[in-house]
Amino acid sequence: MPGPSTELVQQLYRTPPDRFVAARDAAVAEARRAGDPTTARELARLRRPTVAAWLVNLLAIRRPELVADLVQLADALRAAQRELRGPRLRELSAQRRAVVGALVAEVRKLAAAEPEAPPAGRLPLAEVEATLNAALSDAEVAEQVRAGRLLRSASYAGFGEVPRPQLRLVTGDEEEPEAERPTRRPGAQREGREAAPDRAGERAAQAERAAQRAARAERARRRRALEREWDRVRADQQRAEEELTEATGQERDGAAVLDGIETELAELERRRAVAEQDLSRAKLARRAAERAVTVARRRAGEVEAAVEALAAEEGDADAGGGAAD
Repeated sequence: MPGPSTELVQQLYRTPPDRFVAARDAAVAEARRAGDPTTARELARLRRPTVAAWLVNLLAIRRPELVADLVQLADALRAAQRELRGPRLRELSAQRRAVVGALVAEVRKLAAAEPEAPPAGRLPLAEVEATLNAALSDAEVAEQVRAGRLLRSASYAGFGEVPRPQLRLVTGDEEEPEAERPTRRPGAQREGREAAPDRAGERAAQAERAAQRAARAERARRRRALEREWDRVRADQQRAEEELTEATGQERDGAAVLDGIETELAELERRRAVAEQDLSRAKLARRAAERAVTVARRRAGEVEAAVEALAAEEGDADAGGGAAD
């Protein structure tokens, strides 16, 4: 048996975490009913992701082209860091912030379209952002994100650690080794033409040593340039991490404010419902009172008419009695 299909696995990892276990167990039971024990075993091994991991999986499954762009950017960042290319690193760092910010915004939109997703104010977007930044630094995390089967969020302290070469700084003023110093035989100037070949060899050796000193000086210059570039790269990284920390804090504060507003809205909705119930009861009471007033008025008119009729009868009786007298 081939095992579970990619579509089925993706469907499970699109399922919100609080329903993941039930959906997985239903898929396991269905595979067993279909007589596919291999698929059932592999499905049973799937583990429920955290909410942050589910959001990243949702991004990878719904918008794979955006995650592919993230993986390409991660490769470019690692290549630029290995080569200590400061301007390119600064350019890619700015691009990193823009890409991660856009992906977090996309995650918020995808979550809003999920009917059973947590409220916007309770989405762990800081963990999502940390995971995306980790994917930019760690090829293994990037692959897990791309596959859409992440189980928990990831974090990374920086953007890779390029090993600094273990070189010894050599300057052009360094004293020559004793073995390289020119040796002069006493009385060489008195040897005339016989010493000419020795002087030529000595000049060649001196030239070679000068070339070596120049090469060491050039390597020292390049070393200092690399160290300055390294310092700039580390400063850029530190600024980027500080911006990330600040942005994460702002997001956390914004989420707290949003939670407070949602709580206030919930309270206002509750009070509105109570007020609507009170108003409804007041309307019913008013209508009952209006009906009672109408009945009372009608009854009062009837009584008044009866009184008037009785008075008329009494008047007629009194008049008849007087005439008889």
